Amino acid sequence: MTLPQLQTWLGQVELLCTSVGSFQMQHWQTVKSQDIADKGLNQLVSFVDKESEQRLMEGLTSILPGSHFIGEEYNPDSVLGEHPTWIIDPLDGTTNFLHGLPVFAISIALWDAGSLQLGIVHAPAMGETFTAIRGGGAFLNGKPLKLEGEVALSQSLIATGFPYYDFEKMSPYLDLLSDLMRSTHGLRRMGSAAIDLAYTAAGRFDAFYEMGLAPWDVAAGALLVEEAGGFVSNFSGGANILFQREIIAAHPSLSQEFLQRVSDKLG
Repeated sequence: MTLPQLQTWLGQVELLCTSVGSFQMQHWQTVKSQDIADKGLNQLVSFVDKESEQRLMEGLTSILPGSHFIGEEYNPDSVLGEHPTWIIDPLDGTTNFLHGLPVFAISIALWDAGSLQLGIVHAPAMGETFTAIRGGGAFLNGKPLKLEGEVALSQSLIATGFPYYDFEKMSPYLDLLSDLMRSTHGLRRMGSAAIDLAYTAAGRFDAFYEMGLAPWDVAAGALLVEEAGGFVSNFSGGANILFQREIIAAHPSLSQEFLQRVSDKLG
C-alpha cells in the first residue's frame, strides 16, 4: 500500500465516520433501557452499537472490496491473515454513551502486510477526529500531533481503565494504582481505551495502561501514539499489543520508567 493510496482511503473513512457519528448523536441520550442487551457481566450493547457496525462494514467494504473484518460483534475470534483487515469498534465507550456521557468514539484501523497501516478515532460528541497513517504522522482535526520534550513521572497525568470482567490481577492492579497515585500528578479513567490512546498521542495524557483489552479497543489508538512519536508495548515491553490483552502507551521520555513501574506489578 502506498502513502497516497492510504491517504485516499483515510479521507473516505473520515467521511464514513462523520456519517455514522451523526447517526450516533441523533440517538445519544435517547436510548432507553429496553434498547439495551446485556452480553454478560458489564458488557452492554445497544441497537445504536449494532446499527453503527453495520453501516461501518458496508462503507468500509465499498472503500476496500474483499477486505476482512475483526470486531466485537462480528468475527471477534478471527485472526489476522494475508487479506487486508479492518479492525473496528463502532462505539467504544458504550456504557458512557448509554449514561449520557460524551466520552465515546468510533475506532477503525486497517491491518495489512503485517502491520497497522491506518487508524482513526472519531469522537462525535466532542467534535474531534484523530487520524494516523503508517509513516505519515498523526493528526487531530488535521493538525499534526508530535510528542516532544521531556516529561517527568512526578509531573505526569496517567490514564487507565478498570477491569470489566477479568479480576484475576486485581490485587497487583490496585497496588500499581496506589503507587502511581503517590508518584504522579494523578490518574484518570475515561471509559474508552480508544480515547485514552488518542489523548496520549495528543499529549493530554502522558501515559496509559490497561489490561483485558481486545484488538478493536487498541488498534487505531496504538497507531496514533506511534505516529505521534510515542511508545507502545505490552506489559513486558513486547510489540504484541493486539492479542496480548494488555497495553502501555507513553510519551517517549517517560516510556522506560513507566514500563518498569507497570512491569514490576503486572508484567
